[in-house]
Amino acid sequence: MLRSLIFRFSPKSVLNVRIASKSTIDYSRVPQLLDEDLEETFVRGSGPGGQAVNKTSNCCVLRHKPTGIVVKCHIHRSATQNSKEARAILTRRLDNFINGELSVENQEKMQEKQKTIEADRRRRKLQDLKRQWKEREQPD
Repeated sequence: MLRSLIFRFSPKSVLNVRIASKSTIDYSRVPQLLDEDLEETFVRGSGPGGQAVNKTSNCCVLRHKPTGIVVKCHIHRSATQNSKEARAILTRRLDNFINGELSVENQEKMQEKQKTIEADRRRRKLQDLKRQWKEREQPD
């Protein structure tokens, strides 16, 4: 409830909003994949594995027709698992393409950056306190 109120009255940049909750990542902008926008084909894979890899067509090639983004996935031996993985990769790429700075991946990067900045600040503060204590306790 609080989160929806803050987003409603805040500026467009979601990255600068700090909320007292576990996650500040906005998943509402992630594009949904429609089956009529996708062209899915299975081709023969390549790489290590020998004859088993060269004979089976379990490498998934997924193409998003409106944007022309193509994803090729041959991580697993199963065609269905490769298809699911390709859809996840395509969703992430579409999110980066459409939303840019507000994509989930960039929001996670910004969150990690904020964590490292806060950790550095705390470390520097502790170092300053130790230095001040040493200066105070040193017998002159």
